Amino acid sequence: MPEAAPPPLPLLAAASSPAAAQLQRARRRQHQRRGWRRPRGLLAWGSLVAFFFVMNWWMFSRLQDPAARPHFRLRRHPPRADSAASNSSSLSTLEEVAGAAKGKGAHRVMLTRLLALAAHALAEAETRPEPIDLWEEPINATLWKPCSDQREWEASDGTNGYIMISANGGINQQRVAICNAVTISRLLNATLVLPKFLYSNVWLDKSQFGDIYQEDYFINYLKSDIRIVKDLPVELQSLDLEAIGSIVNDTDVMKEAKPSLYVKKILPILLRNRVVHFIGFGNRLSFDPIPSDLQKLRCRCNFHALRFVQKIQEMGALLVDRLHGLRPPLSPLKDNLLGQFAVKSASSANKSDASKYLAVHLRFEIDMVAYSLCYFGGGKDEEDELEAYRQIHFPVLTELKRMAKLPSAAFLRSEGKCPLAPEEAVLMLAAIGFKRSTNIYIAGAEIYGGRHRMAAISRLYPSLVTKETLLSPSELEPFRNFSSQLAALDFIACAAADAFAMTDPGSQFSSLVQGYRMYYGGGNLPTIRPNKRRLASILVKNATIEWQEFETRVRKLIQQTKQVHERPVARSIFRHPRCPECMCRTEH
Repeated sequence: MPEAAPPPLPLLAAASSPAAAQLQRARRRQHQRRGWRRPRGLLAWGSLVAFFFVMNWWMFSRLQDPAARPHFRLRRHPPRADSAASNSSSLSTLEEVAGAAKGKGAHRVMLTRLLALAAHALAEAETRPEPIDLWEEPINATLWKPCSDQREWEASDGTNGYIMISANGGINQQRVAICNAVTISRLLNATLVLPKFLYSNVWLDKSQFGDIYQEDYFINYLKSDIRIVKDLPVELQSLDLEAIGSIVNDTDVMKEAKPSLYVKKILPILLRNRVVHFIGFGNRLSFDPIPSDLQKLRCRCNFHALRFVQKIQEMGALLVDRLHGLRPPLSPLKDNLLGQFAVKSASSANKSDASKYLAVHLRFEIDMVAYSLCYFGGGKDEEDELEAYRQIHFPVLTELKRMAKLPSAAFLRSEGKCPLAPEEAVLMLAAIGFKRSTNIYIAGAEIYGGRHRMAAISRLYPSLVTKETLLSPSELEPFRNFSSQLAALDFIACAAADAFAMTDPGSQFSSLVQGYRMYYGGGNLPTIRPNKRRLASILVKNATIEWQEFETRVRKLIQQTKQVHERPVARSIFRHPRCPECMCRTEH
């Protein structure tokens, strides 16, 4: 029998020496402790990453309503009447833009070479016609007609109990939550109590449903679908909903949950306690799969049942009138947005008499800029300012930056993850053919960098206005301190615009405006929606690209995003209503 191999020398030493054996046992215990610490460390790291993603979603949801915050103020400059004045003005614009770029402070504009080229191109373009498709949608957009107001069912009696919601966020999140609650009420054969809005330390607005939307119109319009009451019955008002398990938070229902989850989890609570109260309820219902009649109800709620109160309609009509110069003819969109205040005036029956305007939704607020981790040309001053903001408002992101290597600012920009700065937005507008004299309405929150950052766009397009410059202080006074009501005015101005440009396709405000224009526009209300990743690949050539090539590439990019197609699976019907549940396709 072969002899066994000798044990390793360390083991021989351990076997022959009690002290060595004790040392060996100590080492084994230390090794075990290290083994325990490693998984614990991994667990802690995993928990940190998971927490970051939760915070990421929460903070991003806070950024979804930029139109609801205070706005910057811009002075309106009337456009020049003659081309000579226009040319001289544009030459001074070239100098002003270059001067702004060299100015002191953290908010120096980027892309100064392209901005200079744009100034010359705009001066030369004043005498040429605009591109033929600038203010139009593709011809096949006219084939889709609104039809979600058509019903093929009997009203539910709502006998299974009462559904309450307290919606969070700003006006855009609240609107989505309302229509999802209507749909869930029909699904569960429940009576909907008129929705409430949670007070937010972000939006600082105490407005409730009746301050923004017409309560009676909402109830009556949907009475053929669901039963809606203004208050919970007296006998149920004394219930401790938390004690009986009738409070449902966002943590209890996953984001974009399927209808089957509500039938399985929520219906038993409703039948047992007669009432369920949803707190938050942000994006808590899927877009697919869902029965087509429920999807149609959700469209009907968003595009037909929610009408602004008369105070908002009246001021919105005044805003649109001043933007158009003269009131254009009545349209289904204006009838829905403005109600009785959209009545056509006899002196402006012809739309050709009214001037066109472009609405632009800029998303370049300090919280959005800081959270993006992108760089916007301001040097160390900008970096220090944004880092200080992150430490206060995004501490988790600051900690993650310290502990892990995050993507560089250059990489984020190349992937289209950075907010479009005002100078990037104005280059896009100039490239696709909007003339210098174009009337532009700016919707959005307080721009990071203020007037300094807005120098390029306000000088290349002097006919630039906001609701603060179009409406007098006394006209705006009833809306002050009500950010959601102010956002409703921006919504009206953007939805009614002859063309609408967004700078962030992920914005819920822009998404709702786009959907509204698509539903009611009859194929005549184009929306400009840039692919930021592809736009970044063009803008990065600022130092070498010539204007003609830049113009050609940007126009091609925008034309591709204007293509008419049916709503992709699982995409929002609020943003993409071109689908059989919301709109009907005609043959010609």
